[in-house]
Amino acid sequence: MAKKDYFGQPWLISLILAIIPVTSWLLGAVTRFQEGKPIAGIIRLLLLGWNVLWIIDILCVLFTGKIIRILNC
Repeated sequence: MAKKDYFGQPWLISLILAIIPVTSWLLGAVTRFQEGKPIAGIIRLLLLGWNVLWIIDILCVLFTGKIIRILNC
């Protein structure tokens, strides 16, 4: 599978990082900042990542290879 997220890491590495709550929260926000979406990065930091967004991230990485992007700004 060539799907990638979290700094271009392979799909399996991204899935493992998404399963760990702290890395999912932190790397999700850093990824959004790197994409040039500071508002989305701040919102990901404020949501703390261990809620519904964390579970959705795991499912999205599992099925699409990318974290969820709710806000595109």
